Amino acid sequence: MAVDEDAAKATAKRNDCFKCHAIDKTKKGPSYKKIAAKFKDKADAEQKMVEQITKEHKVKLEDGTEETHKVIDTTDKAEIKNLIDWIRAQ
Repeated sequence: MAVDEDAAKATAKRNDCFKCHAIDKTKKGPSYKKIAAKFKDKADAEQKMVEQITKEHKVKLEDGTEETHKVIDTTDKAEIKNLIDWIRAQ
């Protein structure tokens, strides 16, 4: 199934993802291009990314500090998969 880029961006915007992430530049968190590269060719990439956005946990920020990563506001598997597929396509 093709990625619905507009829907993925809407999900990201609604969840304030762009506060810490940008598509191609480092902000408080890594860029989506950097995240996509990190998970490229990893068999468990989708599972790890789902855990990253659906479970509360500490993340190390680009400046070396840590904070709790925000949990996405949806449990809709298709919406989550679309967001992850969009990030991985960067």
